[in-house]
Amino acid sequence: MTEKEKMLTGQLYSAVDQQLLEELMAVKDIIHRYNALPPSDSASRLAILKNLLGHIEDDTIIINQPFYCDYGKQIRVGKRFFANFNFTVLDEAPVTIGDDCFVGPNVSIYTACHSTDPVERNGRKEWAEQVTIGDNVWIGGSVTILPGVKIGNNVTIGAGSVVTKDIPDNVVAVGNPCRVVKEL
Repeated sequence: MTEKEKMLTGQLYSAVDQQLLEELMAVKDIIHRYNALPPSDSASRLAILKNLLGHIEDDTIIINQPFYCDYGKQIRVGKRFFANFNFTVLDEAPVTIGDDCFVGPNVSIYTACHSTDPVERNGRKEWAEQVTIGDNVWIGGSVTILPGVKIGNNVTIGAGSVVTKDIPDNVVAVGNPCRVVKEL
């Protein structure tokens, strides 16, 4: 099994594998081109996103620049997706985002996991856990979503929250760690 196959199946893999490093560099070049485009050139921005991301449900996607991701192909977005400035997705595992989702500025989604043991961590081995976000979700500015989290449908995540655990449908959740404060 290749290191990439291990990564995509949630197994421990080498983050310094040559194939993975080459793919990361190629995506960085694509992201650099995307972020350098004039914001008014929506056709070129959409063309790059269609080639970069794993799945885009329709042509109404808007991701303001700058945007950052690791691989791109593990990111799937639904209809009418909007992400504001500085959207960062570390997509070593799948990141699935539903329809009608809005993402505030400076939001980060992480799938990569590292050992808390410094000796293990320094071996550059890691694993990844997918993130899933339902339909009709609003994620406020400067939210961080950690590996393995599932956010339900019809959810608002308050600005500055750190989402460490699953969030059910039809709620408002805020804080660090993020917790439900209101049912809808």
